[in-house]
Amino acid sequence: METTITRNNEEIRRDFELTLERYLQELELMSDAQLSYKSSETEWSVGQMYQHLIQSAMKMHLANVQLCISAEEDMDKKQNQGKTETGEAVFAQASFPPIRIHVPASPEYTPLQPDGRESIIQGFNEVRHEMRRLEVLLEETTLESTLPHPRFGGLNAEEWFALVEMHYRHHFLQLERLKKAWEEQVQR
Repeated sequence: METTITRNNEEIRRDFELTLERYLQELELMSDAQLSYKSSETEWSVGQMYQHLIQSAMKMHLANVQLCISAEEDMDKKQNQGKTETGEAVFAQASFPPIRIHVPASPEYTPLQPDGRESIIQGFNEVRHEMRRLEVLLEETTLESTLPHPRFGGLNAEEWFALVEMHYRHHFLQLERLKKAWEEQVQR
């Protein structure tokens, strides 16, 4: 079963930008203490979550959009792997399931605290710029090349592009949980 994306790339990018604006508004309302607060050693701060969103978009999702597009130019690198059952479900719903996904802490995965809110704003602006740049390039691609996602299987350039918005939207659950933990800590 091959799922199709129900939104076009412009709609995905616009939805992403609305999601990004919400993150930036939340950032404006937070103190530096709230931005760096961790309720436990295993929890991330809001700042770390923001770093994760920026890094995963730039170093994985959008990098793979570009690699898929480039692979189409170099047919020797072309792969055509299908999605896993989980990948099919996520793309059929155009959303991650509303569950907490916990990856064990590691130096490769756990983001560092940001250097400050300006670095977060700059990172989000870089992601926005790259989304806009790649949206234009996607108009010229055939979507035949795929690259494997660890849980979702082979994704083409448009699917990697859509994944950015879905991933950012999914982390609203974590943001709300972290804000609640901060409020509980302040009330003590």
